[in-house]
Amino acid sequence: MSELAVPGIAYGGDYNPEQWPEEVWAEDVRLMREAGVTMVSVNIFAWALLEPREGEYDFSRLDRILALLHENGIAADLATPTAAPPAWFFRAHPDALPVDRDGRGLSYGSRQTFCPSSPAYREAALRITGELAARYADHPAVVMWHIHNEYGCHNAECYCEASAEAFRGWLREKYADDLEALNRAWGTTFWSQWYYDWDEIIPPRATGAVPNPAHQLDWRRFCSDELLSLYKAEREVLRAAAPSVPATTNFMVMYNFDALDYWRWAPELDIVSNDHYLQSTDPESEIDIALSGDLVRSLAGGRPWLLMEHSTGAVNWQPVNRAKTAGELRRNALAHVARGADGIAYFQWRAAKAGAEQWHSAMLPHAGTDSQIWQDVVQLGADLRALAEVRGSTGTAKVAIVWDWNAWWSVELPSQPSGEVRFQDLVRAWYEPLWRAGVAVDFVRPDADLSAYRVVLAPSLYLVDDEGAANLVGFAERGGTLAVGFHSGAVDENCHVRLGGYPGAFREALGVRSDELFPLLPGEPVGLSEGGTASVWSERVRLDGAEAVTSFASGPLTGVPAVTRHTHGTGTTWYVATLPDPSTLADLLDRIRTEAGVTPVRVTPEGVEAVLRRGEDADYLFLINHGDRSAEVEVPAGAADLLAGKPVEGGTVTVRAGDVVVVREPR
Repeated sequence: MSELAVPGIAYGGDYNPEQWPEEVWAEDVRLMREAGVTMVSVNIFAWALLEPREGEYDFSRLDRILALLHENGIAADLATPTAAPPAWFFRAHPDALPVDRDGRGLSYGSRQTFCPSSPAYREAALRITGELAARYADHPAVVMWHIHNEYGCHNAECYCEASAEAFRGWLREKYADDLEALNRAWGTTFWSQWYYDWDEIIPPRATGAVPNPAHQLDWRRFCSDELLSLYKAEREVLRAAAPSVPATTNFMVMYNFDALDYWRWAPELDIVSNDHYLQSTDPESEIDIALSGDLVRSLAGGRPWLLMEHSTGAVNWQPVNRAKTAGELRRNALAHVARGADGIAYFQWRAAKAGAEQWHSAMLPHAGTDSQIWQDVVQLGADLRALAEVRGSTGTAKVAIVWDWNAWWSVELPSQPSGEVRFQDLVRAWYEPLWRAGVAVDFVRPDADLSAYRVVLAPSLYLVDDEGAANLVGFAERGGTLAVGFHSGAVDENCHVRLGGYPGAFREALGVRSDELFPLLPGEPVGLSEGGTASVWSERVRLDGAEAVTSFASGPLTGVPAVTRHTHGTGTTWYVATLPDPSTLADLLDRIRTEAGVTPVRVTPEGVEAVLRRGEDADYLFLINHGDRSAEVEVPAGAADLLAGKPVEGGTVTVRAGDVVVVREPR
C-alpha cells in the first residue's frame, strides 16, 4: 500500500462545489477547517462542466477550487469524472448506452449510463483522464487520484452487441482460443448447447428456461474484469503523468453489492478504499460495519485502508431512510478506524439542495451549523486528531473466514437445491458469534497463505477449484483447525458437480460422505440432539472416520449426524451440515476456536465491542459500547485514554453507554 501524503487519520468527504455559487466556497473551506477536515474528494461528477463539447475543455473552475483548498491546507483526492459522461457524449454515441438482460436499451439522464465495453466510452474516458493528468500531475493540492466512482454500481452488466463481442474476446483468451475446451468447461452437451463457432456465443440474455450455470458464471467473471480493464486503463494514464501520486477507486464492500471480484481488483489499487452504508432494516448494523471493515482490511493485504464514503445520518435510496441515533455517527466512524481505516470520509460535504441525492445526509446538513450532525462532525474531527498515532497499525487475527466471489455468484444461481442458501447470510451467521466474543477475524481467498492462522472457517464455499481445496485441506494436515459449512466443495471452478458424494472436495479431509441432500423448508426447523434447533439445510451424512458431535433429533434425518469432528493429518476438521440456531452455532464456534487456542482480544461485558490494532511500539484497544449501560474494562498498567488525552488510572476504563474509548497499551 502506498503512503497517503496526509498526516494522521485523514478526514473529509466528497466535495461538489460546482453545485454551488462560488461565493459559498469560502464558507466551505472555513467550516472544513473548523471541523478538522484534511482531505476532500473533488471532481467526481464534473465531466459536463470540464468538457462542455467534445475536445473543448474549461478547467478554470477546477483550477480555482484546487487553489482554494491548497491555500487552506486541505488536500485533494482528485477524481476522474468518468462515472457520469455528459449528454453530448450520448447524443454523439448512442451505441454507448447500455442494454439490459431483456434487450431493453437504457437512456442517459443519471450516472453510469454507459456500456463498459463501448469503444467510444473508453476513448472519451481516457481522453478526459489524460487532460486531467497533464494539467494537475504536479499540483500541490493533489495527494491521490480517485479513479471513476463505485465501478459497477449501476452498470455492472450490459447485454448489447459490443458487450457480446467483448465477452467472446474474453472467452477466447481464457480458453486459449480452443472452442472445444469452452464446450467441455460449460458442459454444452446438455440441452443441445454445443457451440461450433465463437460468434454463436452471446451473453446470458433473457431466455425461455434456466441458462447454463457455467455460462452465467463466466459472464459474471467477464463483467468484473471488463470494468477492471477500464480502471487499469485510466490508472496507467495517470501513472505515466504522475508516478508518485497513488491511485484508488472506491469499492462497495457492503450488504447489497456483489458485482465485482475484489480479490482481483485489490492488487491493482495503490491504496484500497471502500464505501459503506447501513441497511435501515438491520437492527445490528454494527456487525455489518465490522464484517465489511475486516474484509476490506484483508483485501488490502492486512494493511490500513481508507473509508471513502459513509453517511452522517440517513441516506436517500432505501425504502425508508433512517436517521442515526445519538452517538451513532461517532461509533460508526470509529468502528471503521478500529478495523483498519486510516481515513474517514463521507458523502458528502454539503447537503445538496437539488438533484437525485438532495435527501442524502451530509457533513454540513441543510440545517447548517445549528444542527446535531454538525456538532457531531466537529467532535469526530477532534477525535481523529487525537488518534493520529494509530495510523499505520495493523490487525491481530488468528481466525480466518474464507470469502470468494465465485462461490457467492455460483451458489445463488438458479436451480440450486434450495433458494434459501445465501452466501452473505451464511458468512454473517458464522462471523457474528466471533464478533460478539471479541475474536479478531481476517478474510482470505481459498488459495491464500494460511500460515498465520490457527482456525480457518469456510461457512459457504459451494465452488472451489482444486488448488483452493488442496490449500485448505493442507492447512488442516499441517496442524490447523478447518471448519466447513454445508454445500461446500460441491462443484469445481466450472460449476461441475464433484462426483462420489458430498461435500465433494472436502469429503476425505472431513471424514464424512453424504449421498443425498435434504434442504429444509422455510419456517420448519428441526431439533438437534445436544439441544437447540437447525434450519435451511440437512443432508444424509455418513461417518467415514469422523465422529458425530451433534445429530438431527427430528425431521426426515433423525439420528443422522449434523455436526462432525475429525482428525486429519496433525490438525482437526469440522463439518457443519446444517445451520444451527444462533446460540447453538455460537457455542459450537466457541468450542472450535477454544480447542485451537484462540482467545478473544479482550473479555468485555455484553454489548461492548473490543478491537485491537497493533503498532510498532504500542497496541491500540478500541472499546465501542453498543449497549444502554456503562461498562468497566480492564486494561494493562501504563495505558492511556487517547480520546480523553490522559493516563488510565486504577487499571480499568469506563465505557459509557453509546460511547467509544481508545486505549494505548504499552508493548
